[in-house]
Amino acid sequence: MITAYVKIIQRRRGVDAKCASALRSAGTPGQRPGRAIGDSAADQPREPAGTMDQRVRTVTLTLPFHLGKVNCYIVPAGSGFVLIDTGAPSGRRALERELEKAGCRPGDLKLIVLTHGDFDHTGNAASLRRRFGTRIAMHRDDAGMMERGDIFWNRKRRHPAIRTAAAFLFGFGRQERCTPDLFVDEGDDLSEHGFSATVLHIPGHSRGSIAVLTAGGALFCGDLLEYRGKPVLNSIIDDRAAALASVERLRDLPAGMVYTGHGRPFPGERLRREPG
Repeated sequence: MITAYVKIIQRRRGVDAKCASALRSAGTPGQRPGRAIGDSAADQPREPAGTMDQRVRTVTLTLPFHLGKVNCYIVPAGSGFVLIDTGAPSGRRALERELEKAGCRPGDLKLIVLTHGDFDHTGNAASLRRRFGTRIAMHRDDAGMMERGDIFWNRKRRHPAIRTAAAFLFGFGRQERCTPDLFVDEGDDLSEHGFSATVLHIPGHSRGSIAVLTAGGALFCGDLLEYRGKPVLNSIIDDRAAALASVERLRDLPAGMVYTGHGRPFPGERLRREPG
């Protein structure tokens, strides 16, 4: 139910009840609040120890209606840059400023990689493609979310009644809808874009969620995981069994640092040593 969905977001991001009230009256693909993997509850957030890749530029954008914050990542790629996720439209100017600070000009943005189709990650993809002349890559199973402006497209539980409300809250209008330039899937190599990285299909948060593992050991996992003193599943999970299976796959990867869609990054060692 949408009320449960709102409560999850409130617990996770501290949403003001008045701002969230626009969502009440239907249902959601909701899931129980984020839990420690294989545990009953997560610890309180702490600053994780580890070495961050200095080449990764983290851009944290504020979402509208006090819905929290979302991360985008600018990564050098050959003579240009790759952007992982694009935030919501409300953060467009801030993201463009950060791209400019990084030295990214039209023609320099080689690729936008979308870890999944939710509006707080795809909201600026169309605009950035027009401005920078870049290409958009994502998994086929989430493409309809961005193309149709429907975050419930291809999720197990669909709720058309709140599709418009969700788009309104995140500011995802018709001009934000677009079709990806290429579909990526398990094992795809992104080196042709100057980006030494591999795509991993990690369903759970959504069917088409992907992770990106760079040759240097940076792992971008989208909204599969977040960090609350230890790695936990994201608060909203569409398929819990698939999500847990995806986490098990990530444990075996040589990730030095894990970069999440929301919250702070954490050392890959924390993921490898947490109980299954």
